[in-house]
Amino acid sequence: MKNQLWFGDNLTILREEIADESVDLVYLDPPFNSQVNYNVLFRTPDEDAASAQVEAFRDTWTWGPEAKWAFDEIMHTGGGVTPIVHALHAALGDSDMMAYLVMMAQRLHELRRVLRPTGSLYLHCDPTASHYLKIILDAIFGPTNFLNEVIWKRTSAHSSARRYGPIHDVLLFYSRGERHCWNAQYQPYDAEYLDTFFDQEGPNALFGHGFTVA
Repeated sequence: MKNQLWFGDNLTILREEIADESVDLVYLDPPFNSQVNYNVLFRTPDEDAASAQVEAFRDTWTWGPEAKWAFDEIMHTGGGVTPIVHALHAALGDSDMMAYLVMMAQRLHELRRVLRPTGSLYLHCDPTASHYLKIILDAIFGPTNFLNEVIWKRTSAHSSARRYGPIHDVLLFYSRGERHCWNAQYQPYDAEYLDTFFDQEGPNALFGHGFTVA
């Protein structure tokens, strides 16, 4: 399954093309229910913007027959996510947010299925729905397999007229099981840090400030 790219509904692709426990890592950057339509802009060979645009995808979710079908399927499938989705539906009703959440719940369930026992999943989302998505992920992966909530901060805020500007997104990090693969990342200390904290000589030098050798 190396070096393959699929085009189409990812739920169908997951169910028809991806075998159980065959994936090591999932990074998921789904639509955020941002209520925005994203277009592809076609450019001419000289890089001038052409007049033609086509809609890439519509990040607007509404409750309708497709959402109702997804909800009914989750109710009939059973499993740990079913009571959570049922409770969310009781609280949120036939809302746009609920349409988004049932779409996500179906796909997250399939993604857990295709992960190897040592696999991990990163879900990129924003505060609009991150709290709902974490509840769904806890139900699907188990709360003990939640590893981190990573805050991804922008270098500049998006200005807003009547509220604080949103400045971060969220990465929810889950493992498939207890023995997940984890490769720690390291980078050298910068010169300023070394000059400040490791400027001593003698037996204590390797330990920095505040440490002594027994």
